[in-house]
Amino acid sequence: MAVQYFYICKLLKFMRLRLLVIAFTLFHICLSAQTYEAGLVLGGTNFVGDVGSSSFIKPKDYASFDKVSAGVIFKWNRSTRHAFRFTYIKHQTFGKDKLSDNIGRRRRGLSFNTEIDEFALGLEFNFWEWDLHSLKRPQIVPYISSGLNFFITDHFIQNTPDNTLIKQDKNYNFSLPMIVGVKVAVTSKVILAAEFGARYAFSDNLDGSNPDEFKNIDESVNFGNQNMNDWYIFGGLTLTYAFGRKPCYCNF
Repeated sequence: MAVQYFYICKLLKFMRLRLLVIAFTLFHICLSAQTYEAGLVLGGTNFVGDVGSSSFIKPKDYASFDKVSAGVIFKWNRSTRHAFRFTYIKHQTFGKDKLSDNIGRRRRGLSFNTEIDEFALGLEFNFWEWDLHSLKRPQIVPYISSGLNFFITDHFIQNTPDNTLIKQDKNYNFSLPMIVGVKVAVTSKVILAAEFGARYAFSDNLDGSNPDEFKNIDESVNFGNQNMNDWYIFGGLTLTYAFGRKPCYCNF
């Protein structure tokens, strides 16, 4: 009886080892068989705060050479319904009171130009199945995306003697993106997408209206609405190339 028990235990250990090897192999296949996308981002960035236009959606607020923004994007399609995405975009934007519909702002006449280096990690959700290996062409899918952005830009402060905004320091902060878009699989490898995304900054000093965020200074130099942080909004196109084998969509 003892001998039989010994061999049964050996067999169970052997089977458990084989099952662990098989499970690890399948998991490795799932990880290595995903479909990835990598490509470019190009568009324009509008600023909405206490300087310049307060419009979110007027096309003319994005159509300026000084607002051309570009970057790179990488996606990991975890299923036919969602993907993880990373983007880096160098946003160029400005605020000019003379372009505002507000008479008070036009009289004030402040302006600034800035660049925003944005690193974004987020989740993209497809409204219906997105399968690059499907024979159906073209595939057109609307999507939404959000996550968390880290950005680097300039702090500004108002130079009251000549009523201008001047750069003072670097602003390291975060923003919350809210993105909507639609993508088209031109081929099984080439994907074109158009997206529009508002970023709510965790800062109210992208335009110099609240400089006491970074300096202990007289609050009399603050201006505008101190109860609302700044926004920057990107509208543009992404062009990506898909690579990787047909995915084994694992459950997470």
